[in-house]
Amino acid sequence: MEKSLSPGLYIVATPIGNLGDITIRAVETLRGVAAVACEDTRVTGKLLHHLGIKQRLIRYDDHSDEAARDRLLALMQAEPVALVSDAGTPLISDPGYRLVRTAREQGIAVTSLPGPNAAVVAMTLSGLPNDRFLFAGFLPNKTKAREDVLAELASVPATLVFYETAPRLDASLAAIASVLPGREVAVARELTKRFEECRTGSPQELAAHYEAHPPKGEIVLLIAPPGDEAVGEIDVDALLLAELAYVKPSQAAAAVAKATGLDRKGLYARAMELK
Repeated sequence: MEKSLSPGLYIVATPIGNLGDITIRAVETLRGVAAVACEDTRVTGKLLHHLGIKQRLIRYDDHSDEAARDRLLALMQAEPVALVSDAGTPLISDPGYRLVRTAREQGIAVTSLPGPNAAVVAMTLSGLPNDRFLFAGFLPNKTKAREDVLAELASVPATLVFYETAPRLDASLAAIASVLPGREVAVARELTKRFEECRTGSPQELAAHYEAHPPKGEIVLLIAPPGDEAVGEIDVDALLLAELAYVKPSQAAAAVAKATGLDRKGLYARAMELK
């Protein structure tokens, strides 16, 4: 007989594609809890049906209000409750951190079960440096905001990892080409599924490929860390031009100086030339 679970919150990672990636511990936990909090009851319902588990499902997502969170917390005080996302490890660019934070504040036991994670899978497939990497969630929707984020992270000495959607991939690759020219980029998609792909190259090369072969599914976008070329004249010009499209030369120089650590006065002089 399986050991009964103590009351509390159990964070359970679920497959990102291949259903065989569910862990034995995850299955046992999903069977043993009083309820499963999930983003979409239809998605989680299909997974549980595949596993032969009948379980109470409670919807909990970004739109859930404080009252819904309080009801879950009250249930956790008396019963074990699992938290899952639609795919992968909960709380990684998914709702739930407020629930975990409040549970801890209230003295509710929190247990996290390791399992599939798209960012880590893509990192291992890409062949990009993996001694340091920075996961930065989704890039913003708007062009200026997207370029600002890339400029802000330009000097980080680590591989940058983003989640992306197929319809936005072209715009993100264009922004990388503009703000971080010369960087190697990897696009990982359909991870753990039959048509899994991880393609590397320049942002221009990848944009041309996916224009001819429109991608489907969710994507992990990776950008190699800066090398000696990252502070070269071409890169600096691209960064300055990206800023000059929206702000004055002095503001552009300040933004690029902050992103690269280069001398602000020299950048301002170059910005005036480009202007």
